[in-house]
Amino acid sequence: MIIAVSGKGGVGKTAFTTLLIKALSKKTNSILVVDADPDSNLPETLGVEVEKTVGDIREELKRLIEKNEVPSGMTKFDYLKSKIYEILVETDNYDLLVMGRPEGSGCYCSVNNWLRQIIDNLSKYYEFVIIDTEAGLEHLSRRTTQNVDVMIVITDASKRGLGTAKRIKKLANELEVKFKDIYVVANKVKPEYEKLIEEYAKELNLNLIGKLPYNKEIAEYDLKGIPLWNLPEDNEVYKKVGEIAEKIIKK
Repeated sequence: MIIAVSGKGGVGKTAFTTLLIKALSKKTNSILVVDADPDSNLPETLGVEVEKTVGDIREELKRLIEKNEVPSGMTKFDYLKSKIYEILVETDNYDLLVMGRPEGSGCYCSVNNWLRQIIDNLSKYYEFVIIDTEAGLEHLSRRTTQNVDVMIVITDASKRGLGTAKRIKKLANELEVKFKDIYVVANKVKPEYEKLIEEYAKELNLNLIGKLPYNKEIAEYDLKGIPLWNLPEDNEVYKKVGEIAEKIIKK
């Protein structure tokens, strides 16, 4: 199952992704995590160090091609594939691939096509693939989020935020990006506004799969730079993300 997590900046997309990975890791360690956000905050919230990104490897290969210095006896595709496997961060709970910086100047068409093939092939070896997408709608308009089973759109607790989720859903339909399911999760919802958020979601024809409350413990972890992966399992938000994971798996 391939799950992509989307949403505008600042709504808690990466925090949700981290807790989703943590919840799923209780069921299996066959998880590939792809940090596709150029801002790349996911390694910090997971508590892992990343030395090289896919972006670094892409730039390295482009330089080698321009200088005609690709190692002899090796195709460009095979070179790229070997390097991607080298930078894959393996942990006891999941494997992590960080996409890193966006493209520089010049044409990257061939390299990007090879990358898609490599990552698609790599994904087949895992039970779950979790993609933390870049903020906004760019990943849809550039068609970088494809072959996804479930899209989860994280929104803040407002009608405007839910409107963004509606636009993401509309754009996906217009571009014919095929998701089996698109769900919405409202983040930092005050108890007194839960019913109102449910009404807004219904009005906008959105499948609201969960409502997460504001959590002081998560705010403290963020402030102090403590990885959210270390949140205790009795944390209220973590438990609710676990419930969302169960709903998705059972679909």
